[in-house]
This record gives sequence, C-alpha cells and structure tokens, in this order.
Amino acid sequence: MTNVETRYAIDPKTAKTLDTQGIRDHFHAAGLFVEGEINLVYSHYDRLILGGAIPGTGELVLDHVKEAGTPSLLDRRELGILNVGDAGFVTVGGKTHEVGRGDVLYVGMGSGPVGFSGAGRFYILSAPAHRTCPTKLITMKDARRVELGSPETSNERVILQFLHPEVAESCQLLMGYTQFAPGSVWNTMPAHVHDRRMEAYLYFDLSDDQRVFHFMGEPNETRHIVMANEEAVISPPWSIHCGAGTGAYTFCWAMAGDNVDFTDMDMVAMGDLR
Repeated sequence: MTNVETRYAIDPKTAKTLDTQGIRDHFHAAGLFVEGEINLVYSHYDRLILGGAIPGTGELVLDHVKEAGTPSLLDRRELGILNVGDAGFVTVGGKTHEVGRGDVLYVGMGSGPVGFSGAGRFYILSAPAHRTCPTKLITMKDARRVELGSPETSNERVILQFLHPEVAESCQLLMGYTQFAPGSVWNTMPAHVHDRRMEAYLYFDLSDDQRVFHFMGEPNETRHIVMANEEAVISPPWSIHCGAGTGAYTFCWAMAGDNVDFTDMDMVAMGDLR
C-alpha cells in the first residue's frame, strides 16, 4: 500500500500568521513508518518527496505515484534511501542490495520499480532529475566525515555525507545525517538559510520519552515544532533550520534545488535571531 499526502508551498508572510497546529499542518510529517505501508509526503518546495517504508514480513514496491505525473516514480526522478532499522533489502532493476543500518542506497532516474523487503525501516527521499546517475550503495564507512562543534557550545557532532559530489554522483539530491557526541544536543547553530534550495530533516534514534525542538521561520520571526522519534520536518528555502533535543538523537538532512554545493549557505548572526 502506498499513501501520499501533498503539502503546498506558502510564503513567509503567510507562515508567520499560523498557530501551532497550522505550522504543523504545513511543515511537520508524522506517521511515515507503518509496517506494510509506504507513506509519502509530496512537497511543492522543490518538488521533494519524503517518506517511509517498513516491509515487515512481506515486500513493498514503490512504482506509480500519481502526484509525480509519470507511469513510474523514477521516470523523471532520483531516489535516496536511508535504512534506520535492522538490515534490509532493496531491489532495483533486478538486482538486490543489502542495506545495513545507517547505509544509504542511491537509485538513479529511469530505474523502474523499487522493492523493499527484510527488517529495514527505510527513509525515502526523491527529487526531480534531468539525467541518470549510477545506482550505488554507500555504506557508513564510505561516507565523507566532517567533524564540527565543541562540548563548550553543546554541538560537538559528526556530519556523514552520502549523496555528495565527493562521495556519490547525483543529479540534484544531497543527503546525509548528523550524529552528536554525548552531551551535545544543538544542531545547525549558528543558524543559516539557503534560498537556492529547500531542506528536510528526519529526526531518529530519539527515545520515545524525549523530544527535539526544531526551529524554523525567518531569522527575525522564528517558530518551533516539537518533534518525536522518526518524524520529519519540511524547511522552506526562506527558513532557518536548527534544533535542540532533550536527549540524544540523530537527524537525516536532505536538500534539493539550484545548488549542490553543501557549503552554499547564508549565515545568520546569533544577534539577528528573534
């Protein structure tokens, strides 16, 4: 079963008039991981699709998605798949890939149906593409590691870059995740925006009784969304995207838009946040 929800883009002036539920209705994505289902959110921000798939004891096949407007989802799109569960299997073009926990499988445009099986909990990201790049499994040891932050600012972390020009070729999708050192909880602070590309976060490895406070909005008009484990948030190009957790967590970041340079960002000074 494949379920799809559409989220329309709104401008920052409209966003700042929304109450808590309005903010969540537009930008918060829960219920992505349900056994026996593929659940997708189709965002009008850069037409990014995000979602989850848990095959359980059977097999799930991702193929036709009406919202994409093509016979098969990957006719004009590329795909990134992160496994946040136990080892599972993804079948593409007749070849089955074993995807371990923390590994990412890139699937190029034109690959046809994608099958999910095994014990995996698969986080799915898809962006429009105009060229085909090779399907490739990227394990944790293959990822590019970037160490940032410090204990003094509670943001000591390692960024693992998977879909990145120096690791695996993609058309426009960038993807990776960030892990924190013990005692560090702040992500992406000081904040930044990048008007040339949107971003989406999936928060995972968070205890059921803990939460992440995700901050969004224009730098001088910030809002927050309270996030539980395995929930995602859509960040518009005009919005900051940072957060702090009440406990340890990991988050997957993904971007689509005009620029595939990971360092393409406009920094926001701490004193300018409101």
